[in-house]
Amino acid sequence: MIRKRRVVTLAMLGVAAAFLIVGCSGGGGEQGTSSPTATIVSDLPLQGSSRPQNETIVNAIQLALDQRNNMAGDVQIKYQSQDDATAQAGKWDEAKCAQNAQSVAQNEEIVGWIGPFNSGCAQVQIPILNQAGLGMVSPANTYIGLTKPGGEPDEPEKFYPTGNRNYTRVIVADDKQGRAGAIWMRDLGVRSVYILDDQETYGKGLADQFQQNAEEQGIQVLGREGIDGKASNYRALMSKIAQLNPDAIYFGGITQNNAGQLVKDKVGAGMSNEGVVFMGPDGINEDAFIDAAGNSAEGVYVTFGGLPASELPGKGQDFVQNYKDKYNSDVEAYTAYGYEAANVLLDAIDRAYKADGQVTREGVVRELFATRNYDGVLGTWSFDQNGDTTLTQLSGQRVKSGKFGFDRTIDVA
Repeated sequence: MIRKRRVVTLAMLGVAAAFLIVGCSGGGGEQGTSSPTATIVSDLPLQGSSRPQNETIVNAIQLALDQRNNMAGDVQIKYQSQDDATAQAGKWDEAKCAQNAQSVAQNEEIVGWIGPFNSGCAQVQIPILNQAGLGMVSPANTYIGLTKPGGEPDEPEKFYPTGNRNYTRVIVADDKQGRAGAIWMRDLGVRSVYILDDQETYGKGLADQFQQNAEEQGIQVLGREGIDGKASNYRALMSKIAQLNPDAIYFGGITQNNAGQLVKDKVGAGMSNEGVVFMGPDGINEDAFIDAAGNSAEGVYVTFGGLPASELPGKGQDFVQNYKDKYNSDVEAYTAYGYEAANVLLDAIDRAYKADGQVTREGVVRELFATRNYDGVLGTWSFDQNGDTTLTQLSGQRVKSGKFGFDRTIDVA
């Protein structure tokens, strides 16, 4: 924990105190300075095809810090960017996720965590950081079981061994995204669908939510199966599905589990995207998916658990412009969500210090969950008792001329 510094009159005690402060990992400053220090970390996959997306989140966090002169009120902030991917996996790695969380859990100078990006990684990290009492803000996790019932029978309780919550997210969860996808398909006139998932926590959980809502909307589910994300092709699978003559195929999963090849083989089996709707979630809402699918991506529908940059409210548009000015590049789907996560965490640190006269992990968690009517780049929202955002607007996008284009807002309030 980081305490307000007191002037020490005895010289020897002053020297000893200064030595201890400088020696703390993540801490810093000289005796007599007025600003305490605290460290925050981000944990995102920075290798593989998701690297460009997540580098924009790191940039957004740095932008938030730059705009505050690396201060959260009176607290000087240090920032560390962690990578939870490996070159071998080409995406997030379970062992790396655990290693990163265990390392940070032991460093008390670290008072806040931004991430992770993938829900499967979150399943590994939340219990570790829960025992450490470290507050987490994810810009991208959407698996419902992380915060509330609807996933596996023992979820979300198994993620919180202390019985207290420490995890929050600024993105809408999959119960709402699954419903948005089903509503959109209904409005497109879809009457039958074949459902696929990549067998990961996020993909399978989202496909479950979509299936439940599709059936409620009167859409016939012709079949459901998980794919091997490392298969060389899916020609046999798509030939089998084509024989069922579906109106649509829904895929719950991420780009890194071969979503591009899946679409290529769908089109190759005679099911054009105009004739048979292909819809996926925000796990494929990135340029890497279009790159992987090539021309076969044209016409693909994608839901996103929030709003794209073009539809963000006023403060969101200011952020987009500031980001472009600083980095000379465009934002991606989750960039603004990384920026919001950073600012929410920094504001919680500020309030904790003002309330307690010190910054502790316990104080930061308390203030995170006390976030109400937050006026940010995503709109005005609060965290509920589960750590979920109260936002209810999602969006639908479609690939047009090789780019994702906004199609509609879907409010599932």
